[in-house]
Amino acid sequence: MVRTETPMCDFGQPAIDFDLAGTDGRNWTLQDCRGDNGTLIMFICNHCPFVKAIHERLVRDTRELLELGVSSVAIMPNEPADYPEDSFDNMIAVAKQFNFPFPYLFDEGQQTARDYGAVCTPDFFGYNADMTLQYRGRLDAGRLEAPPDGASRDLFDAMRQIANSGKGPQKQIASMGCSIKWRG
Repeated sequence: MVRTETPMCDFGQPAIDFDLAGTDGRNWTLQDCRGDNGTLIMFICNHCPFVKAIHERLVRDTRELLELGVSSVAIMPNEPADYPEDSFDNMIAVAKQFNFPFPYLFDEGQQTARDYGAVCTPDFFGYNADMTLQYRGRLDAGRLEAPPDGASRDLFDAMRQIANSGKGPQKQIASMGCSIKWRG
């Protein structure tokens, strides 16, 4: 596991279209995933301990964001030949196990991750209703463990602010996770 942090938010960067296979048996595009008040694009995987540690909080937050008109989508960018736990069949199992309230997509060619500049799992990209980047921070203060009681919900709070104002917070703390497993 190589621990990596995300770069600072490139405010105003437009979202990039994709067309990827989902664990639900259909293909999804950016337009299909778009929310009325914002869109959260997440790069996650099945094997990363940083992602495993946040499943329940991620599902909670994305469910609550739906109530604010913010849709979410998760994209798995890793090379499963080297990391079998990240196979498409295992993606289906994880999506069912945690009852993901968002599409879980396979970036088989890794082009979408490259287009977005994703560097790790988890890597969060929060867009406003105009589909311009407003957040590139962490989920919360938890890393491999739950955050302390009373800790802020960074991602949820940022996306709520984006839904209400169209602008993300100026102060953002980088997400941390395992480096994306690129094809050799």
